[in-house]
Amino acid sequence: MSGPMITVEDVSVSFDDVSVLDNVSVAADSGEFVGLVGPNGSGKTTLLRTISGALTPDRGRVTVDGDDIHTLSSRVASQRVAVVPQDTSISFSFDVRRIVGMGRTAHRGRFESMTVEDREAIENAMERTEITQFADRSIDAISGGERQRVLLARAIAQATPALLLDEPTASLDVNHGIETLQLVRSLVHNGTAAIAAIHDLDLAARYCDSLVMLSDGAVVAAGPPESVLTESTVSSTFDVRAAVTPDPVTGTESVRALEDSDPPRGLRVHVLGTGNIAAQTLAKLDRAGFDLSIGPIPNGDIAASTAHSLGADTVTSTPLSGPTDEQLSTAREKARTAGVSVFIGGTADPDVGRSVLDGATRLVVIENGSVETPVSEGSVDAWVASTDAVVDSVSAASADEKREDGTGDGRPSDDATTDRRVTDDETTDRSPPGNHPGHRTDPGLSGSGDR
Repeated sequence: MSGPMITVEDVSVSFDDVSVLDNVSVAADSGEFVGLVGPNGSGKTTLLRTISGALTPDRGRVTVDGDDIHTLSSRVASQRVAVVPQDTSISFSFDVRRIVGMGRTAHRGRFESMTVEDREAIENAMERTEITQFADRSIDAISGGERQRVLLARAIAQATPALLLDEPTASLDVNHGIETLQLVRSLVHNGTAAIAAIHDLDLAARYCDSLVMLSDGAVVAAGPPESVLTESTVSSTFDVRAAVTPDPVTGTESVRALEDSDPPRGLRVHVLGTGNIAAQTLAKLDRAGFDLSIGPIPNGDIAASTAHSLGADTVTSTPLSGPTDEQLSTAREKARTAGVSVFIGGTADPDVGRSVLDGATRLVVIENGSVETPVSEGSVDAWVASTDAVVDSVSAASADEKREDGTGDGRPSDDATTDRRVTDDETTDRSPPGNHPGHRTDPGLSGSGDR
């Protein structure tokens, strides 16, 4: 055989006068896992049914192992393609072992008995999907998630070179969802060509070799996950503000839907910090309508990725080598011209902080368990214990700036809070660490903070 195991060429499908697929092309090689992603109603299930031969396209062609799937007999087509449907309902009350055994039907004649090879394939499929313990139960006596695994076992027992899956993790808990995709990856590793519709974009990026994004029956993007799952593509296809950042554990793309932000406030906030807490700070300030800048921050840091996703002005440095004089100068100017700067304790080098924040107009410090600040205590407008209070503190500090420079009456917008009183959950007064009511004065006894 030459060429991909599965080839979809310019396929169009319509139901009555409604177009469902329009000129769609997809390919999957042996040993490749292709994910179909897109919003509900984008055509993913229809495409899978067309590839399996269940639907005949109005135009275009589908080949599996070199042959047009729609010209093959039902038995031969079943020897080429196995399908795991999204709908787990089964209209007969057979036991689980018999359901899995149906996958062997395509490999024997109508009146032939099961062979030793058939029985071994069935037992192996049940073991791999961890359903052996209820092999003798009726299919009606197990849960929806367990039925999903039974149907996957049936497809594995079918032993085809091509595998189609429609939302294979939709009925499963997190643990079994991960195990299912790992199992599919092991089949792909052994040479199977797999195409799956997957609603979870993070899982699709983690387990698929390539993605095809569909919208209104057409392909809007195709290729490696990092080229398909971009902020612009996800936002336009799913009609949502989205941030796409590397997952800190897997390194693959992670997609987060963002809430609509408040109306722009016309004020820029400069953030100095790294890690998850800096990323959270950026997201909260963005949602509150502030313009953002950050840096210097090492390339690859999750906060740098978040800043990029939010369109923040970012000063990046080379990881492990520290910022250059030019990068420090650029960041210093951004802090000087920002309405408010936010320093995140415990995540940024205090020496870098002293250089960047020299000349900052207003400063809010997120303590994050640290008592060391890069500037004199009198230069800090507000201390907060975590990101929970950062928006209110920045709003109050910006209101103070307006009051002093005469650009406004100093009153924040209705949703801004200027109450500096200390609560159990947050600290937003102007006093330095150690002067907060209830704050421990011994640095060695300070809390672990919000890391």
